[in-house]
Amino acid sequence: MPYQVAIDARMLSSGIGTYVLNLIKSLKDCCDGPNIRALTSTKDVERMRALCDEVRVVHAPIYTVREQFEIPRAARGADLLHVPHYNAPLLYWGKLLVTIHDLIHITDATFRRTAASMVYARPMFSLVTRRADHIISVSEFTKSQLLERLRVPAPKITVIRSGVSSHFCLRGREEAKSRIYSQHGLKRPYVLFVGNLKPHKNLKTLIRAFSQMCARRDFDYQLVILGDDRKWKVGLVNECAKLGINDRVLFVPQVPYEDLPCLYGAAEILTMPSFIEGFGLPVLEAMACGTPVVCSRTASLPEVAGDAAEYFEPTSADDLAAALERVLGSRELQETLRRKGLERVKLFSWHECARRTLELYSKLLQE
Repeated sequence: MPYQVAIDARMLSSGIGTYVLNLIKSLKDCCDGPNIRALTSTKDVERMRALCDEVRVVHAPIYTVREQFEIPRAARGADLLHVPHYNAPLLYWGKLLVTIHDLIHITDATFRRTAASMVYARPMFSLVTRRADHIISVSEFTKSQLLERLRVPAPKITVIRSGVSSHFCLRGREEAKSRIYSQHGLKRPYVLFVGNLKPHKNLKTLIRAFSQMCARRDFDYQLVILGDDRKWKVGLVNECAKLGINDRVLFVPQVPYEDLPCLYGAAEILTMPSFIEGFGLPVLEAMACGTPVVCSRTASLPEVAGDAAEYFEPTSADDLAAALERVLGSRELQETLRRKGLERVKLFSWHECARRTLELYSKLLQE
């Protein structure tokens, strides 16, 4: 009989959800994979039922006291519980594996001084990293933060990088442009950002850099920001208005998953100006679609992008504008980044992520 792993699958509409869905799909493709029990919300039951051997509904929202009781109850009888975030149940007495994507809630200036960080995130990070039998880190950068900030013993951490789905691949660029331009009313070629709008994504610096470039008479591009956040969007829209570039910046709250490769493929550049990233999946997704990448020289991004991106200092709008102009102004550099990006993504596979996770499951259950 195969052993059973319970996986907390409640956060499906996020980057963590991308990790969970692709990990589960790839685990099920492994011939010696475990029996998987998904712990999920009511709205995602049918979606998970198509992927897993068993589904149990958990009504508790994330970051609540209720989940500390409901997750252990739903995982009862499983051989191992895998939680993809630091909100793991401290009251679970079985084998517990936790994936930590980043420490933004306790390291980023926007969050670390908030009541939520001091009352919940800080104690939970400390307690969960002690309670977990083992921790998966998605990057060496996040591992280094776990070692330095939380004093987690190195042998307790395994770095297993995320992959990039085969959904993201080279497609006909002209066809992609025709589809995306028509759908969103675009009339100019565009620079793309994909992610949430929180301050650590550094979008104000991107907007200021783009404003500098718009001041040039021969600069005829648009900035497309894919992401939505009612709390932070207002400030970004106001920044665009203050700089007089409202007509050059398009905020797109979301696009259907099937359209994402076209959105990447039709862009001239993907830029990722973040101050902090635990991994930076849009970098790989853009590269897989043949789109050149310009990203900040910080956190995990150089680890993920390697020599396949043009870099800049995230504190400098001037440096970001210069990096964008270097790429937009050189067909040769665009082709070099495109070629290197397509090679780079071959190093990041969900199948390999699942294989190494499977090895870790087996190791933990033998201890």
